[in-house]
Amino acid sequence: MRSIVPVVLVLVALTGCKKNIAISNRQAILFEFEYVNYTWNYQHYGFIIDNEGKVLTYNNPEHWNFPDRELRISENQVAENLAMCSHSDIRIPKSELEKYSNHIKNISSSKVSALKNEADDAGSAEYICYQYSESSGMYKGTIIKMEGDFTCENLNFYSRKVAEWMKNINSTIPLK
Repeated sequence: MRSIVPVVLVLVALTGCKKNIAISNRQAILFEFEYVNYTWNYQHYGFIIDNEGKVLTYNNPEHWNFPDRELRISENQVAENLAMCSHSDIRIPKSELEKYSNHIKNISSSKVSALKNEADDAGSAEYICYQYSESSGMYKGTIIKMEGDFTCENLNFYSRKVAEWMKNINSTIPLK
């Protein structure tokens, strides 16, 4: 019995220290940056980070599937959107992807500040994370940060770090 107790304590300590991503194996996308401006010179571009860390870009795609008002989008619509994306040369290292993906659950369960009108005709830049439900086949997006005509931000402690990380990725993508 005495020899079992130390082994059990070591196993508990090791499994307690390991971080697990609360992401479904079927979840294709984790994060998205999207800029939309509906002024006379329509612009719609952005990037998606998939579950393998690939950064996929898009620029004014036709027939894009936008999430609904509650940022829900179906698995089929996501697949259609991914088919319209281009592969960039950027790939997020696995450890980095795990680090930021581990924040999705907390960010998704946090509140977002009220919208504040900041500008006119500046468009909207949104930083979004996604959770996927295997039972419904739906993705549920959560705003991390919004900039442009209106601003708001997720009130979770990690949201600023994730938004800054996504801004850094955006800065490495060639001009739209």
